[in-house]
Parts: sequence; C-alpha cells; structure tokens
Amino acid sequence: MILVGLVMALAVLALISQAGIVALDRLYPRQGRLVKVAGGQLNVVDIGPRGGVPIVMIHGASSNLETMRHPLGDLLARGRRVILIDRPGHGWSTRERLTDSTPAIQGRMIDEALQKLDVPRAIVVVHSWAGALGLRLALDYPQRVAGLVMLAPVAYSWRGGVGRYNKIVTTPVIGPLLAYTITLPLGLLLTEPGTRGVFLPQTMPDDYVRSAMVRLLLRPREFLSNAWDLVTLKMSVIEQSPRYATIKAPAVIIAGDADTTVWTDVHARPLAKVIPHAKLIVLPGVGHMVQNAAPDLVVREIEAMSSTLDAIPKAALN
Repeated sequence: MILVGLVMALAVLALISQAGIVALDRLYPRQGRLVKVAGGQLNVVDIGPRGGVPIVMIHGASSNLETMRHPLGDLLARGRRVILIDRPGHGWSTRERLTDSTPAIQGRMIDEALQKLDVPRAIVVVHSWAGALGLRLALDYPQRVAGLVMLAPVAYSWRGGVGRYNKIVTTPVIGPLLAYTITLPLGLLLTEPGTRGVFLPQTMPDDYVRSAMVRLLLRPREFLSNAWDLVTLKMSVIEQSPRYATIKAPAVIIAGDADTTVWTDVHARPLAKVIPHAKLIVLPGVGHMVQNAAPDLVVREIEAMSSTLDAIPKAALN
C-alpha cells in the first residue's frame, strides 16, 4: 500500500509539473530569434543601433538572458548593438545533450552562433558561471573576443561543492524523476527567497523574479541542464585555468568584496594578477549581482573599452 501511495503521489506531482511547464511557457514567452548550431538552438535577442564593436552578454547559472538585459543590456543598447544569448539549455535555448555542460562545449556553440549572426568580433560581457565561459571563448576563439568584461566571474577551483541537490539531480534515474515531479511545485515556493539571497547584502529589485523570468529555471529540462553545468564546472576551470596568462584581449574584472556566492579573493583577484594588463575593480559592500548594484559603473567601463576598440583600425586587427 505504501508503494502504491508513493507511485500515485509521484504521478500527481508529475501532472502538476506538466501543467506548470505549460503555464510558465505562456507566462514568459520567448523573446528574440533561434539560431541553429551544432548540438542545439540558441535564443538570441539583438537590440540597439548598428555600428562599432557589438557587445555580447552571457548570463550565469540559474538564470537566462533577462538577467543581463535588465538593467545593463537596455542601458548599453541606447548607443550600441547588444546581443543577449540564452546559454545552451537555459531560457529558450536548447541543447541536445544534458552533458554538453562545459564552458568549452558551450563556447563552441556560442562562437558558431556569432559567426552565423555575422559578428566577427565583439566585447563579451559575462557574469558568474559565465566567467569561465568568457575566459574559454577568449582562449579558444581569440579572433572573436575583442574585449572581455567579467562581472563576479568564476575562474578557479574552490573549496566545497555546488549544492547536494545538484549532485542528486545529475544521477541516473533518480535525478530526472525528481526533476519531473517535485522540482517545479517546490521551486515555486523557494524561488523568491532563494533569489533574494543571491542579491545580499543588496536588496533584490521589486518584481525582479517576474521581469527576469527566473521561474523558467523550474522547467525540468532546464533545471537538469543547470545542475549539469554546476557539477562539471570545477573540473572545467581546473583544466583551463593554467592557460589564462595567454589571453591577449583587454579585460576588465568587476566584483564585490561582499560576494559570498563567488568569492572575490578566490576568483577575481587571482585572475587579475594572471591576465596581462587586466583591470580589476572591487566594489566595497557589494555582493554577487554587480550589474544590478552598480550598473552605471559597469556601463562606463564597457563604453570606455568600446571607444578604445572602435578607434583601432580594422587592418591592425588582422
């Protein structure tokens, strides 16, 4: 009887989850266009006037491109072409394999998308998890990365893990079972307080969870993709970090000294010492969401880099 009851409970939760998926898809419709690449399709929002070096913005874990659009992308798009990308498996982007989770694989997919968008070079702006991705792009596709702006970036290995639940969700059978039953209904209760915690010590903007479409993460396929991204990240940065000194693109690193999600002393400060001519800005009292805490400062740094790159003759770049 207990087993029958458990099966029935899981069946009910699965039905609730399916209904939730439909509701979330309708509540947060796709913005942008899909670009087909090997291994999936990437959702791209392309805004702002043409001219000059475009800005490519890539979000971190547990989020989608709206995290970079509000307010940072919208501010930059007043005078620049801004290309916002849902990472593979996130938002409205797809990936054929959950295990395509590493910065190397996702970097290859994003480079292919930029090639199809006729973007030969760009300033790449990345946040958090995507710090490792931006670094990988600069390593593997230096001709594509004209400049690199990293906000609270992950760059190196760290003590500890990425949350026990993420490891459980990436185990065979049990992981998908959890993702397609309890993740969405439970997540609806936990999303807002969890997101508030990421903003600390700053206050989360009003209506952020809705405007940033944060609850899209609760869809099972995206939740699984996010978990895989997190559990494979440490080995990825261990593998790629010895190469950081070879990066030639100009780099600006902006982080807060109160960030307890991606520790500045573990990532941003050591990275600034390794990348040639990197500029490090550490903001006192600022946590993980740098783009929300100090958007005007971030915009100024990106625009300064843009102006410098625009002044370089194209012949000098070949």
